[in-house]
Amino acid sequence: MSREIHKKISKKYFDLILTGQKTFEFRVADFECEPGDILVLDEYEYDNEDDSSRALRSATGRSIRKTVGYVGKTKDYAWLERPDVKKEVEKYGYQIISLLDDDSGGTQ
Repeated sequence: MSREIHKKISKKYFDLILTGQKTFEFRVADFECEPGDILVLDEYEYDNEDDSSRALRSATGRSIRKTVGYVGKTKDYAWLERPDVKKEVEKYGYQIISLLDDDSGGTQ
């Protein structure tokens, strides 16, 4: 049975999801979600977008409902513990890559 999970999101990212440019969500894994759950993203504005202090935010009243697809949790990836990977992460950090359908004509 799917659940409905509410999370706050800044206006900048809300707008990117609304336009379809942002097709992923990167979050601290401090809550459970699984494929089929409904993620309700409630838009919040911050007095200073660079300092997302909880004391400086206010709800706008807008929200987006999205169905959860794949959920990857970094603690599930043992390869992240390899010394060579840790060194590269320290140097470059992570990137999250959104995968969209390729309309060029199929698979290879």
